[in-house]
Amino acid sequence: MSEARRATFRRRVDAWLAADLDAYVDCWAPDMVIELPTGVVEGRDQYAKLVAGGFAWAEPVSFDVHHLAFEEHSPVALADWTIRARRRDDGGPRALRKAGKARLRHGRHIR
Repeated sequence: MSEARRATFRRRVDAWLAADLDAYVDCWAPDMVIELPTGVVEGRDQYAKLVAGGFAWAEPVSFDVHHLAFEEHSPVALADWTIRARRRDDGGPRALRKAGKARLRHGRHIR
């Protein structure tokens, strides 16, 4: 079970690194919800617009998953990761490290 959930994360990482919008958005359930400092994103279509803007703004460089843990009968994953990107306008580096939880369902992220 945990290997399938790890594969879900691996698919997300690979799609982000390839800047493959369709593959990245496909990692998320249609009814996904995420809370960001700028507000709540509800639904894959709304999230696709946000991700497209991010890919237009910066080129993915790395996505390092430092820790990834699952409880046996829980849909929740705990993850600690760092993404790095290079701004397209001036090549400046950007990095974001985040630790948090993700909820998975049928091989896709929902939260």
